[in-house]
Amino acid sequence: MKNKTRSSVVWILTLLFVIVIPLLPILMTSRWDWWEAWAFAGMNILGFAISRFLAARRHPDILAERAKFLQHDNTENWDRKLAPLVGLGSGVIPFVAGLEAHFGRLFTFYIPIKIGSLVIILAGYVLASYALIENRYFSGTVRLQPERGHIVVSGGPYRWIRHPGYAGSLLTFLAIPVLLDSIWAFIPGVLAIVVLVTRTRLEDRFLIGQLPGYREYAAKTRYRLIPGIW
Repeated sequence: MKNKTRSSVVWILTLLFVIVIPLLPILMTSRWDWWEAWAFAGMNILGFAISRFLAARRHPDILAERAKFLQHDNTENWDRKLAPLVGLGSGVIPFVAGLEAHFGRLFTFYIPIKIGSLVIILAGYVLASYALIENRYFSGTVRLQPERGHIVVSGGPYRWIRHPGYAGSLLTFLAIPVLLDSIWAFIPGVLAIVVLVTRTRLEDRFLIGQLPGYREYAAKTRYRLIPGIW
């Protein structure tokens, strides 16, 4: 019964984050001609579907691993708090943008700037998807996976930075408020980035101490999140 309940929760959360949240700005405003919001929703939904399809083709067990993120007993205690906060941030950003559009915008960005933000969002999704496809151990929470033969992954985007999935999320958190013309959405965006950076630092420390070979990988791949900076 407990497993069925957890499975139901996973399906509900997937529906919420993959379909409902990307469409929130449109649903909250009934602005069916809001092309920026449609672009945001389309990239989210298609990006999720394509990345999971490609990841499952390469690593057939990865979707099952990610679907069990509520069931792992060895998830790090700090990540039981941080992982949901990152997910919450990704939902609050479009929600706040929808609220601002509903009650009246404070600012509208120029079209070339919004096109640039669209490119940044797409780059963030591509980078995060590349990390998911490359990394068989790309779990929903931070934990060691000895039952799956957990080893260091150093190929693909992991050649450049140690946490490319988080780097992709960082790009989207910064660019979504611009695309959706929302000044207020920068607040949850920045807060989500703070949580993301904290999670990156703690995960990196955990992997250096617990995953064989990661310390050597970290010495070779210097930057955690932002090439040339950190």
